[in-house]
Parts: sequence; C-alpha cells; structure tokens
Amino acid sequence: MTMRKPAKQHFKTIVISDVHLGSSGAKSKALVRFLKQYSCETLILNGDIIDAWQLKRYGRWRKRHTRFFKLILRMIEKHKTNVIYLRGNHDDFLDQILPLHIGSLSILRDYVYESHGRRFYVTHGDVFDSITSNLRWLAKLGDIGYTFLLWLNKKYNHYRAKQGLPYYSLSQKIKSKVKTAVNYISDFEEQLAALAKSKGCDGVICGHIHCAAIREIDGVLYMNSGDWVESLTALVEDDRGNWQILHYADEQSIAKEVMQESVEETDELDEVESFYVATWLDKMTAPSNF
Repeated sequence: MTMRKPAKQHFKTIVISDVHLGSSGAKSKALVRFLKQYSCETLILNGDIIDAWQLKRYGRWRKRHTRFFKLILRMIEKHKTNVIYLRGNHDDFLDQILPLHIGSLSILRDYVYESHGRRFYVTHGDVFDSITSNLRWLAKLGDIGYTFLLWLNKKYNHYRAKQGLPYYSLSQKIKSKVKTAVNYISDFEEQLAALAKSKGCDGVICGHIHCAAIREIDGVLYMNSGDWVESLTALVEDDRGNWQILHYADEQSIAKEVMQESVEETDELDEVESFYVATWLDKMTAPSNF
C-alpha cells in the first residue's frame, strides 16, 4: 500500500525577505524546507534575497542557494504560484532590469498588493533608511561590521549547541545597540506607515530591519516579514485575509541549523555557479560605485 503525502497547508500569500543568499549567514536550507510545507497563490520575495554586497567581496554561492531558486521555479510550474520579487538594497543590481515580467514572475521596485478589499504597499524598506540612501559608504561599513557579528554569532552558537544550550542571537543584541547609536531605524516604521497612507493604502509590508512585526500605526497595518539569517520568519495571509507571522523553528532548532551548516560549509561550494554569479554581478554593477 502506497502512503500518500499529507496535503500542503495552503495560504493565499506568503511573504519572505532578507534571505541574503551568497552570504555565510543565509539559512537557505531551512527556508527550502519551510516553503515545501506550504502552497500559495502569491509568493512575495521582498528584497535582499540575493546579497550582492557579500558576493562581490568574499561571499560564496553554494548549492543550497541554487536549490532555493529551483524550488521557486517548481512553485511557479506546479502550483501556478504568482511570484513578485522586489529589489532590496543588497540586491540593488536589479535596478538595471526593472521592471521585468516573465510569465508568473515579476521583478519590481515596489508593489501594491490588493486583497479582500484592502490595499497594501509592499516595499523592502531601504528607501527610508537615511544611512543606506544618503551615506552609502557608511552603509557598506556597517554591513562589514554586521557580517563580522554574524560570524561571531555562528561561532558562539556552535559552542552553545555543543553544550545543549538554545540559540542566542548575540549579533541581534549588539546590532540593535549599534543601529540605535546611529539613529539607524529611528522612525522607520512610522515613515513607512505614513507613505502607505499617502498612497491610499490600508497597510504596508516590508522587511530590511530583520525584525518581524504586525502592528497598527496611525490606522495603517504595519507588517514586517523578518529575515532568514537569524529569526527565520515569514508573513502569511490565509484565504480570509487574516495575516500572521510564522516562525520556522524554535531556538533549539535554530541551534541545530547552525551546527549543521558549520559541518556542511566546506563541501557545499558550487564553484561553477559561484563563478557565473560573480561574473554576472560584475557586469550588472559596472561601473561600480562600491
């Protein structure tokens, strides 16, 4: 007797952001496992899916990163999923080709999503980050510091996992203090909510600050999908138009992910695709302002 696979849970919409493929911190294996559990009508990839900043310096394109895009293509082909990819600050090389529509895939700067009589302004959110927008060199310097924190966080949590201790986001604790010191996200949420209202929208969907949230700001529904570097979260909308934050794993499970990725780090490098990705990014970003 053949056992049938359990039916996937269906959502009207799934929103993910800040995957940072090409960086050592990307939890793409966990994201692929997460997406395989569900089907959806619309998948919104809300920026920083590819981390071009890391790839151009010392990032590596790994086989697990390629598997993520193969899954997206299967979702389009098998489940007829409509995929909206919005550029973020780390994948701003996409500016060269915006807007682009290929079948069920659209690559855009921003987007207005309509559902159940409500309009949502969808944007990665970096446009309102004064450091990223006006002081690009400082944003790059901050990115280098954050990369170091992620590396330190991985080593620290590798030790904690061996001791049977749950995951602890050392980097997020330090990052929040540093960003506060430079007024990095002082009025991020309020400005996005105000922009959505000015566009006649009922809500705003964003990412960028790696902090999942759903809350109302001045009559506007503010929603942030979080990230797939540390928190491993997504926004989902059911068929009735209700939104919630889904967490892929608890702290103990995230610790196991850190351990597994540390073991696989040396044998998963996709040398051929890493070369082609790096070459393509060089062409897309020339002349370079980095």
